[in-house]
Amino acid sequence: GSVWKDPLCGYRSPLVSRYASKEMAYNFSDRKKFTTWRKLWIYLAKAEKALGLPITDAQTLEMESHAEDIDFAMAAEEERKLRHDVMAHVHTFAHCCPTAAPIIHLGATSCYVGDNTDLIMLRDGFNILLPKLARVIDRLANFAESYADLPTLGFTHYQPAQLTTVGKRACLWLQDLVMDMRNLQRARDDLRFRGVKGTTGTQASFLQLFQGDHDKVEELDRMVTEMAGFKKAYLVTGQTYSRKVDIDCLSTLASLGATVHKICTDIRLLANLKEIEEPFEKEQIGSSAMPYKRNPMRAERCCSLARHLVALMADPLQTASVQWLERTLDDSANRRISLPESFLTADIILSTLQNITEGLVVYPKVIERHIRQELPFMATENIIMAMVKAGGNRQDCHEKIRVLSQEAAAVVKQEGGDNDLLARVQRDPYFTPILGQLDNLLDPKTFIGRAPQQVLRFLSEEVRPLLEPYKAKMDVKIELEL
Repeated sequence: GSVWKDPLCGYRSPLVSRYASKEMAYNFSDRKKFTTWRKLWIYLAKAEKALGLPITDAQTLEMESHAEDIDFAMAAEEERKLRHDVMAHVHTFAHCCPTAAPIIHLGATSCYVGDNTDLIMLRDGFNILLPKLARVIDRLANFAESYADLPTLGFTHYQPAQLTTVGKRACLWLQDLVMDMRNLQRARDDLRFRGVKGTTGTQASFLQLFQGDHDKVEELDRMVTEMAGFKKAYLVTGQTYSRKVDIDCLSTLASLGATVHKICTDIRLLANLKEIEEPFEKEQIGSSAMPYKRNPMRAERCCSLARHLVALMADPLQTASVQWLERTLDDSANRRISLPESFLTADIILSTLQNITEGLVVYPKVIERHIRQELPFMATENIIMAMVKAGGNRQDCHEKIRVLSQEAAAVVKQEGGDNDLLARVQRDPYFTPILGQLDNLLDPKTFIGRAPQQVLRFLSEEVRPLLEPYKAKMDVKIELEL
């Protein structure tokens, strides 16, 4: 019996118990939800009163004085009896507002509080995520600028390719995050309020309350929408707002999940090469068996959670597709899980990614060694051009280089030795005319093209301007519990 009273004996979502920020956890909490319901009932009563319905100041003041003091035990007991969450809270609110009891929820349907509260939570959820995303972009932009001209091996097919720079690669990550930033802003700004629409969205109950006065019903809708902080309401709804709105919101978060997964996978690959590492605490243990290990745990956490965020996208797609006519209730249980989990998961991966990007460690000597191992192969074209300029035959030179390259590749692949192509070129009398140019021909800086210029232009034109509205929230640091 008593064991079940122990909180550790019941399942708690790790999204909240282990990872998410307090602000995002609160945004989807019962307290936020049900106090918002009460605020919506207050907005409705005030607007109905202003438009001439027989509602008194005493009634609205009584409701306002009890907006926050919810008796959750009474509400749970009412819901157990009534099997209806909204009516349970109407009764609970009415119990502490006896004067206002007759007019609470007047003319409204359950979705008046349910859907409008969900839209408020979606909007507020985006407002929590956007500064966090801005901080990640800011940290990564600083990193890109610092390493704009540090040459590094580029990889295509995860095989060494032409050089790029560490900063330019970071800009590939940044470009995706910038697209996510714009997507999140647009999804938030596109949100409208469900407003005051009645049982099947026709506003029939309110038309009856106002004795056929269409203008007053429209004004009621407008007033409540404004009180809730929205500029617009959807002009047509069924009993619910269209569940495609949920698709729109969650698709931006799933897309962010894909971005973060790609970035953190790249960091994990680079950690294996020992070129770049995520921050590592002095006393952190990488492996219980292998004391030398420094595992990219934060990046792995991001990948793990990002996968969940992407998977959640299937929920709103399927839910929207099976809403029959004006609505069915098979959306409800699904949305209780998929909406909060998407925002909570996005919140966690952004906090973790901020921590990673604030402390990325670069190892230039390792990067340089990897370049040295591959650059002789990449420089063969430069060597051929230099030989032709010195009077050589392009075809003869190509054949000489081909043979020497194959020999050097055999040393690397079959004998496990270092790339000795350069030494072979220096030993071959054929290349005597250009020996003095070899150092210049093999300078990594000559292989990075316009990467540094691209970084600086991209940061100044596309990244920094996007961060302007979030300047006041830039200084927040993230301390991670691992």
